[in-house]
Amino acid sequence: MKPNSGTLVINIMNGGKAEAYEGVYQCTARNERGAAISNNIVIRPSRSPLWTKEKLEPNQVREGDSLVLHCRPPVGLPPPIIFWMDNAFQRLPQSERVSQGLNGDLYFSNVQPEDTREDYICYARFNHTQTIQQKQPISVKVFSMDSLNDTIAANLSDTDIYGAKPVTERQPVLLTPTGSTSTKVELRGNVLLLECIAAGLPTPVIRWIKEGGELPANRTFFENFKKTLKIIDVSEADSGNYKCIARNILGSAHHVISVTVKAAPYWITAPRNLVLSPGEDGTLICRANGNPKPSISWLANGVPIAIAPEDPSRKVDGDTIIFSRVQERSSAVYQCNASNEYGYLLANAFVNVLAEPPRILTPANKLYQVIADSPALLDCAYFGSPKPEIEWFKGVKGSILRGNEYVFHDNGTLEIPVAQKDSTGTYTCVARNELGKIQNEVQLEVKDPTMIIKQPEYKVIQRYGQVSFECIIKHDSTLAPTVIWLKDNDELPDDERFLVGKDNLTIMNVTDKDDGTYTCIVNTTLDSVSASAVLTVVARPNPPFDLELTGQLERSVELSWIPGDENNSPITNFVIEYEDGLHESGVWHYQTEVPGTQTTVQLKLSPYVNYSFRVIAVNEIGRSQPSEPSEQYLTKSANPDENPSNVQGIGSEPDNLVITWESLKGFQSNGPGLQYKVSWRQKDVDDEWTSVIVANVSKYIVSGTPTFVPYEIKVQALNDLGYAPEPSEVIGHSGEDLPMVAPGNVQVHVINSTLAKVHWDPVPLKTVRGHLQGYKVYYWKVQSLSRRSRRHIEKKILTFRGNKTFGMLPGLEPYSSYKLNVRVVNGKGEGPASPDKVFRTPEGAMASRQVDIATQGWFIGLMCAVALLILILLIVCFIRRNKGGKYPVKEKEDAHADPEIQPMKEDDGTFGEYSDAEDHKPLKKGSRTPSDRTVKKEDSDDSLVDYGEGVNGQFNEDGSFIGQYSGKKEKEPAEGNESSEAPSPVNAMNSFV
Repeated sequence: MKPNSGTLVINIMNGGKAEAYEGVYQCTARNERGAAISNNIVIRPSRSPLWTKEKLEPNQVREGDSLVLHCRPPVGLPPPIIFWMDNAFQRLPQSERVSQGLNGDLYFSNVQPEDTREDYICYARFNHTQTIQQKQPISVKVFSMDSLNDTIAANLSDTDIYGAKPVTERQPVLLTPTGSTSTKVELRGNVLLLECIAAGLPTPVIRWIKEGGELPANRTFFENFKKTLKIIDVSEADSGNYKCIARNILGSAHHVISVTVKAAPYWITAPRNLVLSPGEDGTLICRANGNPKPSISWLANGVPIAIAPEDPSRKVDGDTIIFSRVQERSSAVYQCNASNEYGYLLANAFVNVLAEPPRILTPANKLYQVIADSPALLDCAYFGSPKPEIEWFKGVKGSILRGNEYVFHDNGTLEIPVAQKDSTGTYTCVARNELGKIQNEVQLEVKDPTMIIKQPEYKVIQRYGQVSFECIIKHDSTLAPTVIWLKDNDELPDDERFLVGKDNLTIMNVTDKDDGTYTCIVNTTLDSVSASAVLTVVARPNPPFDLELTGQLERSVELSWIPGDENNSPITNFVIEYEDGLHESGVWHYQTEVPGTQTTVQLKLSPYVNYSFRVIAVNEIGRSQPSEPSEQYLTKSANPDENPSNVQGIGSEPDNLVITWESLKGFQSNGPGLQYKVSWRQKDVDDEWTSVIVANVSKYIVSGTPTFVPYEIKVQALNDLGYAPEPSEVIGHSGEDLPMVAPGNVQVHVINSTLAKVHWDPVPLKTVRGHLQGYKVYYWKVQSLSRRSRRHIEKKILTFRGNKTFGMLPGLEPYSSYKLNVRVVNGKGEGPASPDKVFRTPEGAMASRQVDIATQGWFIGLMCAVALLILILLIVCFIRRNKGGKYPVKEKEDAHADPEIQPMKEDDGTFGEYSDAEDHKPLKKGSRTPSDRTVKKEDSDDSLVDYGEGVNGQFNEDGSFIGQYSGKKEKEPAEGNESSEAPSPVNAMNSFV
């Protein structure tokens, strides 16, 4: 036995036999207060005996019959583990047909020719001694029906009846257990194993049921191809009848196993140590259960209580010992033994009779620190006999603590369920019994709780971005917090990209592996708080992969693919692109797109295209890289499906017709050898089409055509396989030439001093020799009738769109002589001018009174004031003009323009702007009118649609005219001697009105 220990050591390594120490051992510990004993300890030596020699006959079995190979291992301690192997130490395969039973035997439900072999060997492994014992090999020979018939035929004459029956199917028969019923006893808490193995052909299938109940859930398992029913941790409730049913197509067999669960003793109430003071009462209780019910016996200091020294304070009542008015000599160790046929329980209980004054075991002035609003537990561990009474006080002279805000535990601990800041202070524990009194003080400090006032928030960040989580805390000033960051409840990666600041965590250059939950944990010596947030790293999707083409047809194919990782942002759609390796290798075109939930699409195809497809995934972040291209698929050639578009016929010369079109794209050709059949005929003249086949070009010129005549035109595509559908016809015209004649019967009607209306007869359309664009009116001032001066002729041009026969001439100068002519315009240019027409404008109202008022005195004063005003205006104008402002006289003209001659759009029937050929500045909208603002009634009926547009206009492609005023100057000597003097003050004033 080891020194200062109760451990007994048995060592046979240096000699001796284990059998010499076989037996039952028990330990007893004793002092002056009593003796305690241990449970019985059984020592048995392990054994691994050899197999007994036996003569094994070969097993000759007919195909389809059942067979059992017995193992019968030697009895070892502990029992050996059994397994079957061959000579090569390979385990023999097992199945529903061939399997090993619980007893180690090998069962064949039916034998097959492949079961023939001479090395069926049973092995027994004794784990405790680490040895394996081997049984002699068993030989099995299976006779098939064919070989058996051949053997019989060789030994019988022709007249004998012979012939073994062929393999016949048989209904199940149980090999183990035998009979229709059996019994099984198992102990509570153990594992219950029930077995049924059946013979039959075909191989039977085993099923288990419990009669009158269900197999226990979560504790039931099937092993050995359902031939073994296993129930773990059995209890008395698992007792009952269990039926196994073996079934094949010919019938069934069953066996009922009646299971009884027995129980070794187990505790209900084990006896506990008892401390009493002299004169007190107490009890020891020992209650156990089992099946069968265990018997209870008591011992005192290891001696049966019946023969132990008597104690008048002790009384035994079955499973209870009652103590009354104990004395110090009553101290002893009592043992309770609960036994039945399956085992026993033994427990020691110390009855200690003491007379001790109170003692407090908690250290004096112990400091307790808690967080506000949490429980505070103040210890007052004590000892004494009789058991002391405990009271608590707060402060040195405080009153005894009572009330619902305190909880007093039996072990002396004071609990304050919800401690507040005002709970801080000194608490006194007092322990007293009849032998004395003692007290102890402890200190309580209540701290402010630690809080996370700004928690980390959920973040979504794109790959390679930067993200920060905040964790701002508030804590008690006397506590030193520590902040720890976790990722997915584990330490942060050892990566320099993770930067931990005072109150934040920053992750640089975020990658996919950074996705997860980040937790900020704040610890103090008293509390711990945490907050978490999820980081979702998003990115453009990974490209789709495994593209596959199926269902290839001439004009369609099905494309399928597997989506790549969406990288935390759902795929919204897939874009499918194609490449035509035959016509545009390396160029990818948009084909179609489908929703993100779709991974297959039916694609329409064109003939004579060598298709490859690729797929691009799209999410909110962007587009993925394209997938790898699919396999190529070359569609068959076919006639073109369509003809060229935008067919036009416009002559570039008077004697030709230029036919143009937009060529078909490569994949639109539908086959090799793309050409075009160009056809034309003069409208309403030719009955037959003239056709020519040209190469893959986009223009053909027809020469020798009449000038500007309509042609019907069509262009048809064709390839080596044939023509496209019949094309539609378009109308074109051969080239234009300059108009041949001038407008006739030009008339001018003067409306007022600044406005005139011109009329002309339209030219015959045949003489236009092109698309009629409109008419141009050239007009110029010849002479001012109020003064004689020579000046350059400034010709102005107005253009009137379409087939107009009149127009308005605005902006004329009063009391002047003008000339004009009219010319027709087509797409080629202008025709000859009409003969010049002369007209005069009347005087303005102020000019007519100039002679009458010039001699009046008041007029002289007025003119002086006007001159001063003009001087001031010129100074202001000069200043503003230098600053980029608008000329004030021009503003006045804008403000006082005649509304009847405001320019309007052609669509509204009005004239547009025109250019002054001298200064290239646009004429302001509107012009001066007579000072009396009068217009004759018969003149005011003219529509404003008659106003024209400036020269140098451009024609649109559809023949419409875009007019502008020309900056062109045509200088001619003026008629007569015109004065170069400055205008009179009256005229000057009139120009500013």
